[in-house]
Amino acid sequence: MRPGRQGAIMAAPAAAILAGVAMMPVLAAVWLSLHRSILVFHEERFIGLGNFRFLLADARFWSALGTTAYFTVVAVAVELVLGLPVALLLHRGKGWLRAAVLLPWAIPTAVSARMWAWLFNADYGLLHRLAPSIDWLGSPRTALHAAVLVDVWKTTPFVALILLAGLQSIPEDVYEAARVDGAGRPRIFLFVTLPLLRPAVLLGLLFRSLDAFRVFDAIYVLTEGGPANATETLSIYAYKTLMRSGDFGYGSALSVATFVCVVLLALPFARALGRER
Repeated sequence: MRPGRQGAIMAAPAAAILAGVAMMPVLAAVWLSLHRSILVFHEERFIGLGNFRFLLADARFWSALGTTAYFTVVAVAVELVLGLPVALLLHRGKGWLRAAVLLPWAIPTAVSARMWAWLFNADYGLLHRLAPSIDWLGSPRTALHAAVLVDVWKTTPFVALILLAGLQSIPEDVYEAARVDGAGRPRIFLFVTLPLLRPAVLLGLLFRSLDAFRVFDAIYVLTEGGPANATETLSIYAYKTLMRSGDFGYGSALSVATFVCVVLLALPFARALGRER
């Protein structure tokens, strides 16, 4: 028996268990999304694609999708722009510096979001005292950007950590060859470091885009999706529909739609990483 086939046979039980654990909740949500299921009214009946037809005409769904997309694009872009110089600093820094920079990422999201909620508080918050004219969490114009600020503060160290791993994987011989050829630091950074760092950048974008698109806890602790649904993401809308309204059928349809969006978001990054490999 060939080694490749033998390895596949040995890995098959674990792969089957992993696939079952991963796919069973997804299949259950898909099946539930095909029903009108409202526990309060003891209503349970099969309606096929009725929930998805309603979803396509639901203005609140499209608003939540737009909010989620905006949050993902802005937060991930800022984290990447800030994460690269932090990674370069950590690459030349000492161990204690790396530990200090990674501290925000180590704090649980709910704890850090509550801390920022106190800082944004309109009565006694430090940021409100510094800018009393800004109602950080009470205005639809600023609440989402405040949530982006919290996410950037917390997860920029994670992006920096991925980029740091990419920097450490670049052979020193490449830099030596560039210096021998007379390249200065700016040219080395542009034509050596950045191209060789591309796989790490793609990996960081993949992880953070998927995580940001599924954001729930930070925004829920800060605003619960308010004010006036200005910070309501797809995950928060699905949660409210499932747990507060008790509409498990439509809530499952929202969850399935979120899952499909995440898969579609992951595909371009996965293809690009495959080409890099």
